[in-house]
Amino acid sequence: MASTDKKDYYGTLGVKKTATTDEIRKAFRKLARKYHPDVNPGDKKSEEKFKEISEANDVLSDEKKRKIFDQVGFYSDNIDPATAEAYARGGGAAGGGGYSSQPGGGQGVPFDFGGFDFSGFSGGSKASRAESEGFGGSFRDVFTGMFNGGRQARGPQPGTDLEYQVQVDFWTAIRGGVTRLEIQRQEQCPTCKGRAVVGSSIDCPECHGSGQVTQMGGRMKFNIQCPRCGGSGKVQNACKTCDGAGVVTKREPLEFRIKAGTRDGQRIRLAGKGNAGTEGAPAGDLYLIIKVGHHKLFHRSGDDIHVSVPVTVMEAALGAKIDVPTIDGVGDHAGRAQLKIPPGTQTGQKLRMREKGAPSATREGARGDQIVEVKIVVPKVQDERSKEILRELQKLNPEDPREEMLAGV
Repeated sequence: MASTDKKDYYGTLGVKKTATTDEIRKAFRKLARKYHPDVNPGDKKSEEKFKEISEANDVLSDEKKRKIFDQVGFYSDNIDPATAEAYARGGGAAGGGGYSSQPGGGQGVPFDFGGFDFSGFSGGSKASRAESEGFGGSFRDVFTGMFNGGRQARGPQPGTDLEYQVQVDFWTAIRGGVTRLEIQRQEQCPTCKGRAVVGSSIDCPECHGSGQVTQMGGRMKFNIQCPRCGGSGKVQNACKTCDGAGVVTKREPLEFRIKAGTRDGQRIRLAGKGNAGTEGAPAGDLYLIIKVGHHKLFHRSGDDIHVSVPVTVMEAALGAKIDVPTIDGVGDHAGRAQLKIPPGTQTGQKLRMREKGAPSATREGARGDQIVEVKIVVPKVQDERSKEILRELQKLNPEDPREEMLAGV
């Protein structure tokens, strides 16, 4: 990264300048899920947006890079922290701050612009005179040339993380099992082994092996790091297999195990299964977001299982032992267990069956409960004998269930 264009990295990620590293990381992941090329195949705007947020995250999530960006207003690999602080203390380039002339931003003698008239580079006739003297543009152009000079040696780059959403059926989440998924990830280039270049090193034709080139700006001369070799003085041919990226993109099948009791929305980390790093740097991680399917009878809340069970008026009034469905079955089939209905149970009442819920994915051997909601079913009375019995029952139990409700009306 060597651009000196003024960019609002904080605005790109939608965070404040006082944002913590964790807040920056969360903002990036949220935007990455929205603009990732895998989510928006063929969408050039999303691809460009993903590049912008990745660049912003790369700078702001690194403490040293962020400090330089906050002090200078942009970030370049050619600016070292000491130089950035000197620049900030001097109030910027016009204040006589220091950019180092050493390769890679070393502790060399800083450029001293004290007493130099910069007004000629702001426009009008003075600007024209500056151009006629060979300056070729504004003072900003000089620094753009210094810090934006083509391809540089990157060094080892760790692989980035990947995130995929995985659909899992209800029973697999409850009992565990194996799930398969096809992912797209970057793998180390088989030709260059992640080095991005092939063949033996030769002297850089740009700087003739010195690692530095001279750049003129009017009457000013700058010795800067060679943009072609990155200051090393040596170059190699870019790998044609990966176009100099060090990695190639491939689709591959992935098989992983779902632990019994896995919850909806749970995040599973597969270390080293993300994008490959370059030049021996470690690969990123793969994060799987689990989305669990629904079941027609059971509803899960945490590790508790909820189910509604119909009971007759007589069972609710007199009490009874009834069979209810549970998750303790085999395969895709539910099991069953007995539940005691207390006499006088009302509709909507909830009864708890201890340790009949889902197994915990985080606490070994622990289970939730099954919560049974009673739904009283009123019989459809059609014969006269049944009606007579119900009338007799009503005479024996004359209480009015609405009495308390209507008392204050």
